[in-house]
Amino acid sequence: MLDVRRSSLKPTLNGEPGTLERSRNTMSIITLLTDFGTGAEYAGLMKGVILSINPSAVIVDITHQIDCQDIAQAAFTISSSYEYFPDGTVHLVVVDPGVGSERSLLALEMKNQIFIAPDNGVLTLLFNEGNISALIRITNSKYFLASVSRTFHGRDIIAPVGAHLSGGLDLRKLGAEIDRRDAVHLDDLYARISENGELVGKIIGIDDFGNLITNIDFKKLSEEYPSGQEKKIQIKIGSHAITGLSETYSSVQPKTPMALVGSRGFLEIAVNKGNAALILNTEKGDNVRVLGHRK
Repeated sequence: MLDVRRSSLKPTLNGEPGTLERSRNTMSIITLLTDFGTGAEYAGLMKGVILSINPSAVIVDITHQIDCQDIAQAAFTISSSYEYFPDGTVHLVVVDPGVGSERSLLALEMKNQIFIAPDNGVLTLLFNEGNISALIRITNSKYFLASVSRTFHGRDIIAPVGAHLSGGLDLRKLGAEIDRRDAVHLDDLYARISENGELVGKIIGIDDFGNLITNIDFKKLSEEYPSGQEKKIQIKIGSHAITGLSETYSSVQPKTPMALVGSRGFLEIAVNKGNAALILNTEKGDNVRVLGHRK
């Protein structure tokens, strides 16, 4: 196991030390999305491994505040984040409750970007977008650290693999290509139409402001409800009902609950100058229902 206490110990690759396949002067972007939090050293160690292999890498923290082991939340977060990064970005997703088990690791190339993640369903929403150029099951240990911990594949496999990909490594050198149908997919990620005609979703996350983020996206709302219904539909959560969609958080009076399509493109429930989670007594996983005259 890699002894992180010895400052003189440098991460080494399994077998012969690897070399980046394009100039180290080429700027490359690597993002990190994890459930590590910020109190422990885990994210920092991943960055250290990346920079030991590709010192020119630009590392961006999307977030380390995914709720612990919440694969679905991570799936929505990476799906709504990656499009804001330039072509060639390598995204490392480490929300991995199955680390050390028989689950595998995947490398996905789509829309000129690369994603490295456990095969646990976290890439489900990306798979469903299509436009997949390649999907690889990672097996080539040449690009791992020489010693791999059973509990920290983020540091020992995902970080070095991502560093080499950011330097121009051909994705197909990592292992065999697979069909996306052979990867793990999560069920119940999408809002659905109930038997009585309601659009039913759920809260998938609560931000630091107490805003309730749902899995009901604007596209689904537009498909189900005709133009002009924005001010007429009802959004129900628990015993609370909100009529119509607002355009901004300040569209209603302070301390008033409201609903709007947030920056992620999903329906959010908020309270102007208040905390919706506390005021509405709701939590992640609660159902949200939309009622109105559907198309």
